[in-house]
Amino acid sequence: MPATPAPLLDTPAQPAGSADIRLIVTDMDGTLLDDTQRIPDGLWPMLAELRRRGVLFSPASGRQYATLARQFAEVAEGMVFIAENGTYVVRDGVELSSDPLERSVAADLARTVRRLVADGADVGAVVCGKRSAYVERTDEAFLAEVRKYYVEHRIVEDVTAVEDDVIKVALFDFGSAEHTTAPALEAFTATHRVVVSGEHWVDVMNRTADKGAALRGLQRELGITPAQTMVFGDYLNDLEMLDAAEWSFAMSNAHPEVLRRARHIAPSNNDHGVPRTVARVLGITLPGR
Repeated sequence: MPATPAPLLDTPAQPAGSADIRLIVTDMDGTLLDDTQRIPDGLWPMLAELRRRGVLFSPASGRQYATLARQFAEVAEGMVFIAENGTYVVRDGVELSSDPLERSVAADLARTVRRLVADGADVGAVVCGKRSAYVERTDEAFLAEVRKYYVEHRIVEDVTAVEDDVIKVALFDFGSAEHTTAPALEAFTATHRVVVSGEHWVDVMNRTADKGAALRGLQRELGITPAQTMVFGDYLNDLEMLDAAEWSFAMSNAHPEVLRRARHIAPSNNDHGVPRTVARVLGITLPGR
């Protein structure tokens, strides 16, 4: 792997359209979506062409399955959704894999958040189940952030008492998740995966769970190799899935560690880097280009 990733669009080493790509996996926020949370218009005709060629397109996100399924509702048939940072993988409404947390761990995390709030931290917990997400905090500022990623969510009196398979606990910090909330979860790092998934989000999952583990499982099931896999990401929760693909791309707006880890750099999310790069590698003509 090169020490400095190469910007593929400026690298003529491989002719456009010559790559044998069977699987394309992309993060959503900061990667496929622009900063206004919009999917590039050019993606929709590209998805039709990918389907015609037999290339599987898979969103991989910290967002819940219900949110991803709604975003891609018109083209969801046959699509694999790697949801909840890899803890829940679904195709056509059928679970392909999941990695649930023990309820005692989810309860411990909820109590940790309550203590942080009591000490003055502006943070809230989202207990992520397969059927819904669950929150105790009820202020509109927090719920507005929850709605962006969890269309199926419920306000409950006690998140430790929900009757659902909990697959992840997400914490939203109105400050810096990397510098405030994540360090407060140090006690969980010895036994679980604590990953900063965005400027304001920290996710806690089983140590066996991440987007990379989900992707490798999907590759095994489908008989697709890393050499036939293209991956796009921008933040720390994308690192492991970048390692699972030979065609790994950090967006130019990515976290510095992601830029170091990927093999190539794609244009930024606001410059439609995902569809532009896919078009370049697979020799697809985008509308208006």
